[in-house]
Amino acid sequence: MKPSSLSASRARQILVRARQKQILVVGDAMLDHFVQGSVGRISPEAPVPVLDFESESFMPGGAANVARNLTALQVRTELIGAVGRDAAGAQLKHLL
Repeated sequence: MKPSSLSASRARQILVRARQKQILVVGDAMLDHFVQGSVGRISPEAPVPVLDFESESFMPGGAANVARNLTALQVRTELIGAVGRDAAGAQLKHLL
């Protein structure tokens, strides 16, 4: 199947129509955890890189990311998904 291209005018048209609707996102609401650093060596115990930690960040993942992106596009959005009663769940709720 040949991929189709989306023109800028068609994308604008879709976005304008989406803003007139309310979108329900159903799915796994996750907390993505990103760790940044540099690798300077390989562990002598196992052939795996050793990360020199520099920073970390957390962002909504899965369906929560989809809902957040739609909201950023000014689309009225509702999210249905399970969220744990733990620190990660609390952090995800805070980010949303």
